[in-house]
Amino acid sequence: MPPETHPAVAALRRSHQRLRAVTEPLDPAQLREPSYASEWTVAQVLSHLGSGAQIGGLVLRAAVAGAPSPDQAQFAAIWAVWDAKTPDEQSADAIPADRALVEAYENLDDDQLRDLRVAFGPMELDAAGLVRLRLSEHAVHTWDIGVVLDPAATVDPAAVAELVDSIGMMAGFAGKPAGAPLRVRVSTTEPVREFVLDVGEQVQLGPWDGTAELPRLTLPAEAFLRLVYGRLDAGHPRPLQTDGVDLDELRKTFPGF
Repeated sequence: MPPETHPAVAALRRSHQRLRAVTEPLDPAQLREPSYASEWTVAQVLSHLGSGAQIGGLVLRAAVAGAPSPDQAQFAAIWAVWDAKTPDEQSADAIPADRALVEAYENLDDDQLRDLRVAFGPMELDAAGLVRLRLSEHAVHTWDIGVVLDPAATVDPAAVAELVDSIGMMAGFAGKPAGAPLRVRVSTTEPVREFVLDVGEQVQLGPWDGTAELPRLTLPAEAFLRLVYGRLDAGHPRPLQTDGVDLDELRKTFPGF
């Protein structure tokens, strides 16, 4: 397994184990409670992860075989099956489906991982990119469940370490300019990174070049990840420092999904 891919797969395995530890003790009533993603119950979050795992398996098998990627009709058929399950079935079936996808990545040999390419919109993802795409939704949705049980819950550190350097793509996707243009220097800890967040007609996140004097936001990388995903609300904060930055304006830029 190529060294740049192995940590991402390991982080995905760890996130799977965390999801299992959080959800297996839940009783039927808890499965029907709202998750942090308020439009979904806990069981519906699990359904989303389970159906996503099955779709991810289809995509992976097609890529390894050099076959065309599955189409939307195949995805819709999987979603329909999961939507028809009861909350108890969604919960019971999600963990095995999720585990199967993790194992599928773990079982790829070095040549398969090196050669893997998957079209994703206008981009082409390699193996590491594909695993991190799954890891990003997996770790955040695991937090969506965990935080309703423990308000102090955080996104898994191994996932944060894997995702922080590719967060620019998600910031561009999730960001919705909501006010006056702004540029902010974002300094993260755990791990240490320096970015420039540029909010204009679009939202862009790139490396800070060390030259511009800008308003500054300093916070743990885990908190910045949650900010981009619309999950850094006042009820679930992390220690942070602002200098000329209105955190509420940034929250409006990243309304979540």
